[in-house]
Amino acid sequence: MNKRVVVTGVGLVTPLGTGTEKTWNNLIEGKSGIARISRFDAEATGMACTIAGEVRDFDVSAFINKKDARKMDTFIHYGVAAADLALQHSGLEITDENAERVGVAIGSGIGGMPAIEKTLRAYEKGGARKISPFFIPMTIINMVSGWVSMLTGAKGPNTATVTACATGTHAIGDAFEMIARGEADAMIAGGAEACICELAVGGFSAARALSTRNDEPELASRPWDDARDGFVMGEGAGVLVLESLETAQKRGATILAEVVGYGMSGDAYHMTSPAPEGEGGGRCMLAALKAAKLNPEDVDYINAHGTSTPMGDLCETQGIKNVFGEHAKKLMVSSSKSMTGHLLGAAGGIEAAFSVLAVHNSIVPPTINLENPSEGCDLDYVPNTARDVNIDVAISNSFGFGGTNASVIVRKFQ
Repeated sequence: MNKRVVVTGVGLVTPLGTGTEKTWNNLIEGKSGIARISRFDAEATGMACTIAGEVRDFDVSAFINKKDARKMDTFIHYGVAAADLALQHSGLEITDENAERVGVAIGSGIGGMPAIEKTLRAYEKGGARKISPFFIPMTIINMVSGWVSMLTGAKGPNTATVTACATGTHAIGDAFEMIARGEADAMIAGGAEACICELAVGGFSAARALSTRNDEPELASRPWDDARDGFVMGEGAGVLVLESLETAQKRGATILAEVVGYGMSGDAYHMTSPAPEGEGGGRCMLAALKAAKLNPEDVDYINAHGTSTPMGDLCETQGIKNVFGEHAKKLMVSSSKSMTGHLLGAAGGIEAAFSVLAVHNSIVPPTINLENPSEGCDLDYVPNTARDVNIDVAISNSFGFGGTNASVIVRKFQ
């Protein structure tokens, strides 16, 4: 792999707003996008968790015509919109001349669960005639990439990653390697998720994974804080436009950051719990550093997985300490999930985008709601207030159920 890969566009649809500028401004101001669930009556269901990070300002008609939108579940809407925003931001035009060199890699952790839930109810009420002919393509995960390619004309590599909460990071890392190997000149890559529905919220609630701080939604997601009691579900999409440096420079694109490393690992330990001492996540960060040919002390900032779960936050901290040694004390580590909630398969996409914007704008997003760090959580988590500081190298971490881990490294373009 010898081609340099850069980021030229960012597209975001999140609980902090539709559009990259709106999301970023709310993020660095420390605003929370978490509130009571409006999609269904969560209290009436008796679920332990009744809060989530919903996208509340999204107008699908701004991105997709009504006929096509009816053929998609919401996670596809968000993914298509984020891809459109990223392409607009990058200024990349897909033409007959370059179409076969532009690919798409957008994944999802769960996909169209709301459509599955809705279709099952319709089937039980009215039989098979109530099943939409679009039911299958509106729910399967690769249709985000499929629709983006159809709507943009991108004919290059077309793929969709499904690795739970590491999905978005794996998709971006895979796209990075495709360009570096010369298999594409540009990739539209990231993650999308929209499963705030009874089945998904109920399932995570039954697993006791979600916060039950229902009376104070904005305070519920509190990574590393002693009072954290689980994650808060979020939804949305984060998509990057990646290009070879040669391609970006040839068309005079604005370069936001360079992608320099990608690492993966498996815990081989437990379905849902991280390996002790964050061993798997640590190996993942080391793999990314090796790929980037960087030393641990070269890193300035980590956008952590930081979900606000008691075990997960502690293990990630321990993994960082094991990898970075004394330098861990000098690192800035923050969790944007304190404001967005956990976007599951889309988390890696939006958090890689946040890492790119942090490097480009020299601003580290804060970890809000961090009032009393718990025992063992003693790094610089950038509590409650964003920090204006130069960042040369940043890591974005994502760890998923099944023990799947991904880390992407971005650096200031030189």
